Amino acid sequence: MVGTREKPLTWIGSAREDLRQFPTEARRRAGFELRAVQRGDEPSDFKPIPIVGPGTYELHLQTDDAYRVFYIAKFQEAVYVLHAFQKKTQKTSKHDIALGQQRYAAAQHTHRFQQAQAKRPGSTRQ
Repeated sequence: MVGTREKPLTWIGSAREDLRQFPTEARRRAGFELRAVQRGDEPSDFKPIPIVGPGTYELHLQTDDAYRVFYIAKFQEAVYVLHAFQKKTQKTSKHDIALGQQRYAAAQHTHRFQQAQAKRPGSTRQ
C-alpha cells in the first residue's frame, strides 16, 4: 500500500517480553506477521477471537510448537498487542482468554486517552 502510514505497535502488559521468550523462528514469524498488520495487510494465518473483545484477532504461529498473539488493529493510532503465549492444548486456556480480556480493557483505556489528547486545542496529533 503505497503512501499508507504504518501504524506503530503498542504493547500492553508483558506482551512484548512474553513474545521475546518465543524461540527464534516463532519470534521472526511474529515480527513478519505484525509488520503486515501495521501496514494494513492481512497476516497469513489469523482468526477473530471476539471472546477477548470486539475487533480482537489471534495470530497463529506454527513452528515445532504452536504460538499465539492477540492483537487489535481497528484503531487508527496503533496496533495494540495484547498477549503472546505458547499454546499447549487444542483449546485456548481460560487464563489466556481472561488475560486477553483484561489487556483489551487496558488498550481501550489507552485508545480513549489518546483520542481525548488529540481533540485538545493545540494538539499536534492527528
